[in-house]
Amino acid sequence: DYSSYVLFASSGGLELLCDSVKIHDVNVEPDVGEEKLIMKDLLNWVRTNLIKERPEMFMKGETVRPGVLVLVNDCDWELTGQLDTTLEEKDVVVFISTLHGG
Repeated sequence: DYSSYVLFASSGGLELLCDSVKIHDVNVEPDVGEEKLIMKDLLNWVRTNLIKERPEMFMKGETVRPGVLVLVNDCDWELTGQLDTTLEEKDVVVFISTLHGG
């Protein structure tokens, strides 16, 4: 039985979409038939379970909106495979909005 405990954090205003909670310690299961949890699974889980309002501010289609920096264990997810990044138990995933109103 596989489970992944992922520490999910958001800042730069994204925490407002999750009832102003910045850090979430979550247990996310991979999609049915999959052995490993990947970022795509985590994003879908976050959209369904954590985003309380305006999910379009966080995601566009199947991925994060432009302007949202994603770090997996302090590494830019663009270097680790983006949506296909495999997540392991105790990984830390951070979403940071780099867009600010003015």
